[in-house]
Amino acid sequence: MDKTTEKVILVGVETENNYARFEGSMKELKNLTKTAQGDVVFSLTQKRPRIDSQTVIGKGKVEELVQLVDAYEADIVIFNHELTPRQNQLIVEALGVKVIDRVQLILDIFAMRARSKEGKLQVELAQLNYLLPRLIGQGKQLSRLGGGIGTRGPGETKLESDRRHIRNKIIAIKRELKEVTAHRERSRQKRRASDIFQIGLIGYTNAGKSTILNLLTTAGTYSEDQLFATLDPLTKKWQLPQGMIVTMTDTVGFIQDLPTQLIEAFQSTLEESRNMDLLLHVVDASAEDRLQHEQTVVELLNDLDLKQIPILTVYNKSDQIDEADFVPTLFPNVLVSAKSTLGKEELTRAVREKMMELLVPYEFELAADQGQELSELTRHTLLLSEQFEEDKNAYHVKGFAPINSKWAR
Repeated sequence: MDKTTEKVILVGVETENNYARFEGSMKELKNLTKTAQGDVVFSLTQKRPRIDSQTVIGKGKVEELVQLVDAYEADIVIFNHELTPRQNQLIVEALGVKVIDRVQLILDIFAMRARSKEGKLQVELAQLNYLLPRLIGQGKQLSRLGGGIGTRGPGETKLESDRRHIRNKIIAIKRELKEVTAHRERSRQKRRASDIFQIGLIGYTNAGKSTILNLLTTAGTYSEDQLFATLDPLTKKWQLPQGMIVTMTDTVGFIQDLPTQLIEAFQSTLEESRNMDLLLHVVDASAEDRLQHEQTVVELLNDLDLKQIPILTVYNKSDQIDEADFVPTLFPNVLVSAKSTLGKEELTRAVREKMMELLVPYEFELAADQGQELSELTRHTLLLSEQFEEDKNAYHVKGFAPINSKWAR
């Protein structure tokens, strides 16, 4: 095992409120830990009507956890529940090792994945906001236990500083983010003004959004079988076979119990999705918890006020399932494998059909000397046919154009 890999014990409590998704949630916590470069050595689970207000798992289980930490020489314990500052403090005192919760783990992965200035600022803001009320005792704990999972991003020195320093830092980051957001807004306005049809990719983390972006646009983005492989929104041009140019924007993956701090911090990233003409909801058709994933995304779309944007569901990874047994639950949809050429053709056809529902049909004639106009028509609209009529010395054109464009007559 790699020296830098930390030994992790996971802790989860199955309650009356979460029993339906508990197993899937624990499995996801394990994947998240793996993504954060942790090695899960043991999972401690417990059933109780509700979590213990003091230590989440109760006195007896804490004692069992102390022994497990010792036996497995664990470096860190990760709880599948958001811990209050008091709970965190009590558990740390009992165990003597680093203790973090699911929220901190997700924030930590985001800190690893952030590439752009905006992404890094947003992660840092979310981390500082989360850690501010939890500063009591954190300094000692962090300096004693060193770096690793849960300490990436702002880092120990900033956390050991007093609250005023952290508050000032939060104000400074917010100010900086405002400037970056204003710049992004200007780029968005520019795109809107140019009548370009905009497509957004959304979906549960690791559903294959970046793979689809690469398939259609040859964007060369980072697409790995990992949670949160994409963090910063990326917009690329995609030229449809008929010649029309549209933009495609990849966004951060959604996840069950996505921390509210992150939804707030990533408002400007998710703002990208608000201006889309069409959303492609990418779903991993082979995922065991597929229905739960779909539900999480649909609920988050409602929370983010995006439900009014037309959606085409793209069931991805058809190569990993038996297509004959597959029963889709969201409509309209298309079932593809982003790893195949055929997948590209099927997806392009489905997107094109959906676009034809959203665009305005046109049919008119263009004089033979209007070549410039014809090439503009090819790039900015979905041109279905162009026939040169010799007797009229003109092109007869038919197609679909964006609602606000000059061709939507």
